[in-house]
Amino acid sequence: MANVDKAYGLRPLGNLSATGGQKQYGYNIADNQSGAIYQGDLVTLASGYIVKFDAASHTVAVGVFNGCYYLDPTTGKPTWKNYYPGSVNITSGTIQADVIDDPSQLFVIQADEDVVQADIGLNADIAYTAGSTISGLSATELDSSSIANTASKVLKIVGKYDIPDNALGENYTQVVVKINAHMYGSAGVANTAP
Repeated sequence: MANVDKAYGLRPLGNLSATGGQKQYGYNIADNQSGAIYQGDLVTLASGYIVKFDAASHTVAVGVFNGCYYLDPTTGKPTWKNYYPGSVNITSGTIQADVIDDPSQLFVIQADEDVVQADIGLNADIAYTAGSTISGLSATELDSSSIANTASKVLKIVGKYDIPDNALGENYTQVVVKINAHMYGSAGVANTAP
């Protein structure tokens, strides 16, 4: 059976350091920041605030967005969302983003094309597509055409995700990855962000 095309961004899976479940930390999103960020999107820091990772502008990621919390500026009610809708002009408090930011965290992601056995251990970039405002989930995929032995690529392919109906060598392979270009990597990595 062919692999199914159903992108969902990066989903936490486990941890290379075997320290248990996923860990996340609260960061801030700038008041009235434009552009949506979906659950499962790669994010980084710019001027101390969480922004969606953009391979053309950023060199490292800080983690994966896992939702946000703020006081709704219209109703004044506490609001938790799977995604940040963009341009939220808060009148009280801050916009807190939950980010899975452990550099040892593993994730599952769907490739936009095929991944083969020889790709395991190589690095790749992401292919970004806007997520769903209904579910709040990302539609980011691993960019199969970018797979290479290049240190600067943001994701490292660890292996094939071992589930039924998921085959190497076919489009939409689901793979296990870790963030390769991580801001909190073992030596620490400088971020060039606008």
